Amino acid sequence: MKKVLFVLTSHSELGNTGEKTGFWVEEFAAPYYLLHDKNIDITIASPKGGQPPIDPKSAADDAQTEATKRFNDDTALQEKLANTIILSKVSQDDFDAIFYPGGHGPLWDLAEDKDSIALIESFYANNKPVSAVCHAPAVFKHTKAKDGSFLVKGKKVTGFTNTEEEAVQLTDVVPFLVEDMLKNNGGLYAKGDDWSVFTQEDGLLITGQNPASSEKVAELLLERISA
Repeated sequence: MKKVLFVLTSHSELGNTGEKTGFWVEEFAAPYYLLHDKNIDITIASPKGGQPPIDPKSAADDAQTEATKRFNDDTALQEKLANTIILSKVSQDDFDAIFYPGGHGPLWDLAEDKDSIALIESFYANNKPVSAVCHAPAVFKHTKAKDGSFLVKGKKVTGFTNTEEEAVQLTDVVPFLVEDMLKNNGGLYAKGDDWSVFTQEDGLLITGQNPASSEKVAELLLERISA
């Protein structure tokens, strides 16, 4: 049985706004179920362990999908989610791939987390796929290849666009813009229309632009580990 590590944010504060953030439910649930239903063994980790914060906006009525509705009724998965493993205690040796769901939280913690950075670099160095969707490509801010260059340098990548960030009116709240960071790190950034399904795959790197792209990222990841 193939094994995939999901890594979720532990960060709950939306900058200095007094509002809450966390991970985006759809970006977790849709990939989780796509892989789970194909008999992929999934482990969930987060920097602090335990229950990761859910972005309250992703639980609103207008953000619901078939996957989120399934999650809302899935007490077994909710219990599993409440008991995520502390990130520092996991090793790439035990998994075939790693996946990062988005939400704004990763911009603050996972982008800077030394355990996450080392884990991504270890997966990549051991020829295992690294995937991230929406804001989660923020995790490539400091990740490096063996030669010391940024991991995304010269690679086709995508992530939440500047115009999508403007649309949710958080451009001046977030610590950095995913699109700008990926470009600054030498990534060959591309994007589709705002809120449309758009993914990029380049070798071991698989990225998706926004919540709508999360299931497609999981499909590409499944193809890679099933080949």
